[in-house]
Amino acid sequence: MCGIVGYVGPRDSQAILLSGLARLEYRGYDSAGIAVIDGDGDLDMRKRAGKLQVLRDDLGAHPMNDGTTGIGHTRWATHGGPTDANAHPHLADDDKLAVIHNGIIENFAELKDELLADGFTFRSETDTEVAAVLLGREFAASGDLVAAFRAVAARLEGAFTLLAMHEDQPGLVVGARRNSPLVIGLGEGENFLGSDVAAFVEHTRNALAIGQDQIVAITPSGVEVTDFAGAAVEVEPFEVVWDASAAEKGGWSSFMAKEVSEEPEAVANTLRGRLHDGAVTIPELEGLDELFVGINRVVVIACGTAAYAGMVGKYALEQWTRVPVDVELAHEFRYRDPVIGPETLVVSISQSGETMDTLMAVKYAREKGAKTLSICNTQGATIPRESDAIVYTHAGPEVAVASTKAFVAQITALYLLALHVGRVRGALDAETSREAAEQLEAIPAKISRVLETEQEHIEQFARWMGDTQSVLFLGRHVGYPIALEGALKLKEISYIHAEGFAAGELKHGPIALVEPGQAVFVIVPSPRHSSELHKKVVSNIQEIRARGARVIAIAEEGDAAVLPFADEVLRIPLAGALFEPLLAVVPLHIFAMGLATAKGLDVDQPRNLAKSVTVE
Repeated sequence: MCGIVGYVGPRDSQAILLSGLARLEYRGYDSAGIAVIDGDGDLDMRKRAGKLQVLRDDLGAHPMNDGTTGIGHTRWATHGGPTDANAHPHLADDDKLAVIHNGIIENFAELKDELLADGFTFRSETDTEVAAVLLGREFAASGDLVAAFRAVAARLEGAFTLLAMHEDQPGLVVGARRNSPLVIGLGEGENFLGSDVAAFVEHTRNALAIGQDQIVAITPSGVEVTDFAGAAVEVEPFEVVWDASAAEKGGWSSFMAKEVSEEPEAVANTLRGRLHDGAVTIPELEGLDELFVGINRVVVIACGTAAYAGMVGKYALEQWTRVPVDVELAHEFRYRDPVIGPETLVVSISQSGETMDTLMAVKYAREKGAKTLSICNTQGATIPRESDAIVYTHAGPEVAVASTKAFVAQITALYLLALHVGRVRGALDAETSREAAEQLEAIPAKISRVLETEQEHIEQFARWMGDTQSVLFLGRHVGYPIALEGALKLKEISYIHAEGFAAGELKHGPIALVEPGQAVFVIVPSPRHSSELHKKVVSNIQEIRARGARVIAIAEEGDAAVLPFADEVLRIPLAGALFEPLLAVVPLHIFAMGLATAKGLDVDQPRNLAKSVTVE
């Protein structure tokens, strides 16, 4: 997902743009660029393929004049490869206009043909330059950048956030958004735009959320937001609840290492203020009981890691609410004409709140009359604003592309939601609710114990396995989605074959993959809760061990039954059956990070991936 920064104010815009882009590096990118309007009113631009440091080096060798109006961009290639020419900003109107863009303009080919026929030329392969040239043509006709934006936005199809500035209107940056994130940072005598609050949080924590199909114009003295038709709209203010230091490594070797260490805190923060004497109270859901009373079905929609969190949450939602729950990939949901209506609650899960597949699925659900609730970690994001209700996770900024602390926070939020809905619907007795609340409150300390007692051990055998080419993961019940999550993390950052399976499926095909030396992680359920399920998983271990597999078992403290059959045993504290996933996943996050580090890979920015997927 591209990163976007805009600034107007009295300070040197170059420094602000570069620091903002540095805070957005976690989103994934392959080129970077900035444009500024200097004190003489001249627009200058630099852009380079590669990391942000390449751009910094170029600016060091060929300095730009200082300016107080500027826009900056980190690009993740869609149309056209990662080259200097395809990097943003793009210029138009005799290089007096600069434009940056996040998203995909679906009708760019048609618009480009029109502009070519009018004699315009292009210097890149991007859809963005088409928007820039079109905007330049409109500005030449009107002399008003905001009016030109309205005319252009009405013609664009797809998903976009566009920022632009023009030599003829210094001190002004204009932005427009459709299905792509844009937030405003409010300063004193200065204002900011960003695709994420991280772009400006070191300067201000006061922000405004831009709505769908809206245009914003910022000057040093003010902010004006209108819809695409030009009507003024009110925007929702919010305060960023974390400061800039929360998005810094703080001495850790990587953001991922820092965020794994923050998993206990992420769970604790998600619980904070929502548990009172064994009862669950979610302030965001006060007065919304009618949202849950009449439902006869829940559909959880998400992508990737968030979908696996939804699969874990399904067990708790069904057990505590007695409502059937389906978990669906958001990008498949709306394309199969699902049967939903007013008695369906659609629960979306997205760390960023901007995941395009999930956003479009939420909109589809609302069009079909379903009730919608969002579980999200990001204030001011689009998906929460498109939903009837929201439960924030409060995990703090997650910078590493591979999600870790957000995953445990999402499961925690789903459990809180299940307890809340179960109480509202009268399906959950007070004693069960109290016991579950006590189990949840104990989880942060138990995750800390896993980190304290197992991290060094896991990192050591991860180094020993540095040349491993394939790892399998097995689990049953709530352990199955944890197996899927473990495999995904390893694929994301180690680039090796990894697959998660329901352990009961072994004899239905996957056991054919097992050969001597094959590494297999097995999430072992507690024998205290289901001795039958535990025995079956131990039998699975025996089956793969008999075929030469190297078995790494994740089992609770005191479980001796796995010892004769496992090469490595990673211990987790005792917990209720539904709460074991919050502990069992931690060793898998550590292992994925350890193996990737042993291979010399960048765990924070894995190849081909971006933190947030804002295009379909």
